[in-house]
Amino acid sequence: MESMGRDPGTRPATPARLARPGTPARPGGGGWQWGRTAHTQRALLDAAREVFTSRGFSDASIADVVERAGSSVGSLYHHFGGKSELFLALWQEHQAAHEQAASKAVAEARKAGVTDPGELFAAGARAFLQGSWERRDLALLFLSGDGPPGFEVMQRQRSHEWVGQNDALLHLPDTALDRLYASVLTSLIGEGAREVATSANRRQASKVIDAVIEYAARMMTGGPARPGARPGGLAGQSRRGASRSG
Repeated sequence: MESMGRDPGTRPATPARLARPGTPARPGGGGWQWGRTAHTQRALLDAAREVFTSRGFSDASIADVVERAGSSVGSLYHHFGGKSELFLALWQEHQAAHEQAASKAVAEARKAGVTDPGELFAAGARAFLQGSWERRDLALLFLSGDGPPGFEVMQRQRSHEWVGQNDALLHLPDTALDRLYASVLTSLIGEGAREVATSANRRQASKVIDAVIEYAARMMTGGPARPGARPGGLAGQSRRGASRSG
């Protein structure tokens, strides 16, 4: 996963902290200024989304963004620091939306009485995949490989975090085979998100989401691999499957 530990490495510059709607007004009339800051940041982010998704990061210019936002180059640099930081702010929002949706879905499933880790994983994964359709323009932008220097490092770090979160959700022991199991499941959802984002319409996207959840369920049926625990291994299973179908 983009697209349920951090590696060491050099990170691109971090964008300025965004103003949050609903933040209490500051003394001395600062609430008005704070609200205007949030409005300006939102306008710049929305404009950047339109420009980056239509032209790509490399071909987009700061002038394009500020013109669409009705802002100024100075304002963009003041709030974000530059084009790269603006791109990263969009990516961080996209990631936060994924995480919030997945966490909410898992919480609602638990509230409904679901306790099976696999079912909880499926609930979070479905929410993640649905977000990839709802924000498919951003999903495709971040999967395109066209980003600022160091962006791939940040993506890898985030993927490792998703693996860790899924590992915890599935209550897996800290062993190499269990970490591999969590990584494979996480990769399945990530590749599924790519297919969802490229779907021609919502109906096709829904079919892809259902297929990804089904594949994940099949993988989770037997749990993590335990070499030596099942006589015959995959070859034996294949022979048994062939004999049943013959």
